[in-house]
Amino acid sequence: MKTTNLLFLTFLTYLLGVSNLAAQDVSKISGTITDQNEQAVPYANVALIDASSGNLVDGAVSDEEGVFLIKSTKTAQVKLVVSSIGFTPFESEAFELKPGLIKDFGSVAIQDEMMGLDQVTVKSSRPEIIIEPDKTVINVEGTVMAEGANALDVIGRSPGIYVDQDGIINLNGRTGATVMINDRLTYMSATDLANFLRSMPADNIKSIEVINNPSARFDAEGSAGVINIKLKKNTVDGIFGNIQAGALYNGQWLPNTGVALNVKKGKWSTNANLNYNYYGNFNDLEINRNFALPEGVSNFNQDSRITTRNKNLFFNGAANYEINENQNIAINVQASDSKDSDDNKSLTDIITPGMSDISYLNSENDSKGTGSRIFANLHYDAKLDTLGTKISSDVDFTRMNSDSESLLTNRQWVGENTSQAMNSKILTLNDMYYNIFTAKVDFVKPVGKGNTIETGVKGSWVKSDNNLDLSKSQEEGPFVPDSSSNRFIYNENVLAAYVSYKGKFSEKLSYQVGVRGEHSDITGNSVTLDQVNKQKYFNLFPSAFLQHKISDNYQIVYNVNRRITRPNYRLLNPFVYYIDPLTTERGNPNLKPQYSTNFEMSHVLKGMYQFTLGYSETEDAFMQVFTQDEASRTTTTYTDNFDKTRNANFRAIIPVDIKEWWATSNMVQVNYNQYKSQIGDDYLNNSNTSFMIRSQHNLTLPLGFKVEVMGIYLGPQIWGQGEIAGFGWVDAGLTKSIMKDKISLSVNGTDLFRTQVIKANIDFADIDTNFRQYRSNQGIRFTLKYNFNKGESFKVKSSSGSSEERNRLD
Repeated sequence: MKTTNLLFLTFLTYLLGVSNLAAQDVSKISGTITDQNEQAVPYANVALIDASSGNLVDGAVSDEEGVFLIKSTKTAQVKLVVSSIGFTPFESEAFELKPGLIKDFGSVAIQDEMMGLDQVTVKSSRPEIIIEPDKTVINVEGTVMAEGANALDVIGRSPGIYVDQDGIINLNGRTGATVMINDRLTYMSATDLANFLRSMPADNIKSIEVINNPSARFDAEGSAGVINIKLKKNTVDGIFGNIQAGALYNGQWLPNTGVALNVKKGKWSTNANLNYNYYGNFNDLEINRNFALPEGVSNFNQDSRITTRNKNLFFNGAANYEINENQNIAINVQASDSKDSDDNKSLTDIITPGMSDISYLNSENDSKGTGSRIFANLHYDAKLDTLGTKISSDVDFTRMNSDSESLLTNRQWVGENTSQAMNSKILTLNDMYYNIFTAKVDFVKPVGKGNTIETGVKGSWVKSDNNLDLSKSQEEGPFVPDSSSNRFIYNENVLAAYVSYKGKFSEKLSYQVGVRGEHSDITGNSVTLDQVNKQKYFNLFPSAFLQHKISDNYQIVYNVNRRITRPNYRLLNPFVYYIDPLTTERGNPNLKPQYSTNFEMSHVLKGMYQFTLGYSETEDAFMQVFTQDEASRTTTTYTDNFDKTRNANFRAIIPVDIKEWWATSNMVQVNYNQYKSQIGDDYLNNSNTSFMIRSQHNLTLPLGFKVEVMGIYLGPQIWGQGEIAGFGWVDAGLTKSIMKDKISLSVNGTDLFRTQVIKANIDFADIDTNFRQYRSNQGIRFTLKYNFNKGESFKVKSSSGSSEERNRLD
């Protein structure tokens, strides 16, 4: 409690200690925006852009008469940039902006971009990939598939990222990536995050930042790196927004709709998004299992169809108030409500040595669940001087509830005699809730030309309560409580602090070094078993970065860091969950955090071509383990710590423009993975070299049509005990905008040739199992969107939340 009070006292001191800057002389930039017919253009965007970096300096919006006035106290070499929907952007010559400057541009004429058919010019529309020293930025705004897809689809099409059929995000061949949205950690489990991203229209995304080796400023959570989703900043003077509706057909009709509204008046800016998404699929699964018995081999051949439906309603609202030019306060609230159902029907043929008749097991597992989540963030930031000293702080609160009920009904018989079938049922009730509170303060101070020091503190407090109630029934008898029922309470407190220093050895050699310390205090209490597990540990996570700019067109970047991934809360619960009578899943209260050490070297040519070598070594790596009981012929899965895993990878990003209207973005990635661990009485030493090829083609055609085609192929790979065969797929999309981009219609097809089939096998120790799975990925999506606006504001400040805790809610 003393630590909590100290953290809040520190936070309050920072807030009360911020001073306002002294008033400075104001420069005034004015003019009138007209079209080619000398008619006023109201609500046009007028910006002052830094001539060297391209960053926004200041901006305004023209009024109903086309008149604009920009007031600024800043100093920079800038260009005046004017843009408006339906017009070709205007850009002035560079000039010096300084306090006291009075500059009148007079009449600024912009040209209508809508031309006759004989004047149409077609241009490339490839998503721009910007390679920066510490990250790779993929600009997805305006691409065809972004207009018709959801956020998870677009993330999965980004270089170096692969989303598997369970919605798990892999970065550079590794799991454990941390996902952020607008610099704020999502705090969600992998399953919840996938559902959330499916409910978010991809049209809301401006860019995706891939940070393979984050600095000490980032939470140490996430061994594979950070994926930061940057949303569009649509804050306006007046009202701006869009309404869209669409549907996906993949064997089921799955509608989705959403509305976005942004309002700005004076120092206040607010925005809100409300989205409804109906997600579903058919999962056709075939499993073949062999059990070695003394009298021979027993074979289980199982065919299943799992029908999944998920209805998700998501709201995101934010309000921002500029106290003055140097201070900003913001609040963000997210709320979601979901209802899901799974209908699993399976038939298993059982061949037993010594028996002439085949046994059959028919199972139906009907489950339904509800979930709700609310998240609130309070953010404050301030500039303390003209040199760039600034401070920011965040307080977050998250509460999530999840209730589910499943009824597994089984009928088992021998031969054709179904009248003698044995009947049984298993009822599972699972109630969970999570409370997460976090607070953090960050401070940045320039300490010389090109040198900066960053430091900060953070605390997080997590409590979860999971009550699993299991009961069984035989031959239509009453349900009897089962010993596998369990209540599990989890508490986690983490205190962290970091310091980072950025500087230069020379004009061509810059660096950044830092270290983050985290103290964890964890208690897991199985109330039913009267079993308490406690863990306390302190870790240091160093990081270093070196950039060597050999020439304007060639640079080499080196990164090294150490990171941690803590287990998902649910996995620590010693639960037992029945998938079917033959297969169970259980928790592992002894699961330890995994630690990874990562190295990377990137060669960047002309700011476009990237060639990267990476190496990662992980201790106590999380991995799904399969075990078999030969006597009962059942299979159990659980997550355990592998002794050590290694990953070495090479990645090449090569954009190629075939024609002015046809551009491609291509990526080749090669991964070497090795898994070593003692599993029971057997030792696993499994390794292989796999590859991924990705080619995206963007075509801009006459009459405003845009086409996008993308193909991906993943070569054979290993995953712990298992081996996965190679597979690939092709997606394509077409979009057309009308009424000066106010209305757009897009059609997207996924897995056009129905080739995204997963085949895998496990041949380890006494396990001999193979799988085949297809999740109705082939589908067609229609989306209609209407945009409305009255001009955009350029002065938008974004807040960054804290922590990674919600990433582990699964």
